[in-house]
Amino acid sequence: MKAVILEKFGGVDGLKPVEDFPEPKIAEDEVLVRVKTVALNHLDLWVRMGALAVKPELPHILGSDISGVVEQVGSLVKGLKEGDEVIIAPGLSCGLCYHCQSGHDNHCRDYDILGLKARGGYAQYVKVPARNVLLKPQNLSFEEACSFPLTSLTVWNALVNKAQIKPYHRVLIWGGSSGVGVVGIQLAKLFGAFVIATAGSDEKASRCKELGADMVIDHYREDVVRRVRELFKEGLDIVMDHVGSKTFQKSIECLKKGGKLVFFGTTTGSEARIDIRYIFVREIELLGVYMGPRSDLFKIAELYGRGLLKPVVDRVFRLEEAREAHEYLESSKHFGKVVLRVDP
Repeated sequence: MKAVILEKFGGVDGLKPVEDFPEPKIAEDEVLVRVKTVALNHLDLWVRMGALAVKPELPHILGSDISGVVEQVGSLVKGLKEGDEVIIAPGLSCGLCYHCQSGHDNHCRDYDILGLKARGGYAQYVKVPARNVLLKPQNLSFEEACSFPLTSLTVWNALVNKAQIKPYHRVLIWGGSSGVGVVGIQLAKLFGAFVIATAGSDEKASRCKELGADMVIDHYREDVVRRVRELFKEGLDIVMDHVGSKTFQKSIECLKKGGKLVFFGTTTGSEARIDIRYIFVREIELLGVYMGPRSDLFKIAELYGRGLLKPVVDRVFRLEEAREAHEYLESSKHFGKVVLRVDP
């Protein structure tokens, strides 16, 4: 099968298009999916660079967010058939432990993500456990369908499960133009919250408002903490931070007493200096988020299927252009998701 393989860790030169990579062989409880599209995430960049503690065996295939068509089903698989148009839940777990059985599979000791250690979707075919396969919302194109699983699952876990968002909450979404940002704005607004986003240009600010942001702060030209405190003296109820080192302390300072910081991702680095007095004096909750329970993806897919959440696809590249797609994502010029088209 054709694929883009990661030959070595580092820059984009480590990505190599090939035509003869071995096709996956499925077990009795697995499904083989012919990949139509795969969306990029910052996880792809970190794995490619070898920046994570967990590193896959090389050669490796990146790609967590996949949509496609069922090519083959294992003998024990029920409810799916060849030709079904599907999306794939990117989180992989054992399915047997207490956490998996209690609906918290993202806490599984053996938890993995497609494209992290397991081979992902930068290829014509990918194999996954049948429990990870969901029917694609019929109103979405393959490009749109692959754009939301990982980001939406993470944001849902952050805002709904962890922060327990309410209609009267004031919520700050850092990086509103990012893959998680465009979901965060829409989801917070869907729950009736007052939504503040940050963006790095007037164009991105305008598009954040189109998605539902009540106001946007330019994080390059304005002091976000000062602006928030000018507008809301007591602070905010929730801050969603996926930026890392540069924003972590600022996020804490934006919160009201009893406020909640939900955080994931380290785009600007994984080490942060914080003043712990803010945390205990204000009784602020720090809530780490790592993906989310697979079952939540069924709810999320229904919201996209009903048009209550809308995919935001910025640009589509061909699979062979994976290097260019990585460079584009790293440039931060995108608004929403960057997608590779694998099988026309």
